[in-house]
Amino acid sequence: MFRQITDTLYVAPQIDVGQVAEAQALGITMIVNNRPEGEEPGQTTGDAIEAAAQAAGMAYVAVPVTHAGFAPWQLDQMGAALDAAGAGKTLAYCRSGTRSTLLWALTRARAGDDPEILSAQAAAAGYDLSPIRQIMDAVRAG
Repeated sequence: MFRQITDTLYVAPQIDVGQVAEAQALGITMIVNNRPEGEEPGQTTGDAIEAAAQAAGMAYVAVPVTHAGFAPWQLDQMGAALDAAGAGKTLAYCRSGTRSTLLWALTRARAGDDPEILSAQAAAAGYDLSPIRQIMDAVRAG
């Protein structure tokens, strides 16, 4: 269920409270929720995931992304979450893992990482960055 993008980043479709323990067993120290509340009936709430994460000694951040696209504040908050995790491992989740992967890639491209390498890392985990490739190049150029 969890797909490893880098040594310190995993992404996943919507998780439930029980999967927080699985994340902890992988050494994950930060959970980033990229899913808006109420996007789908019956989805586990961010509050429930946050409570489970905190009970397990893990940090939790919500950076919701709708299908409307990405905004600079979302890149700022995702970057801050990844920075706060430091050398620890992060699990980012949304409905399918795609928005989490795209947001990570945009954040890393803006920080100067090579879009080709980011694309290869995402592809190895089953995610396609081609829809945001031009944006990655633009934010990397600064």
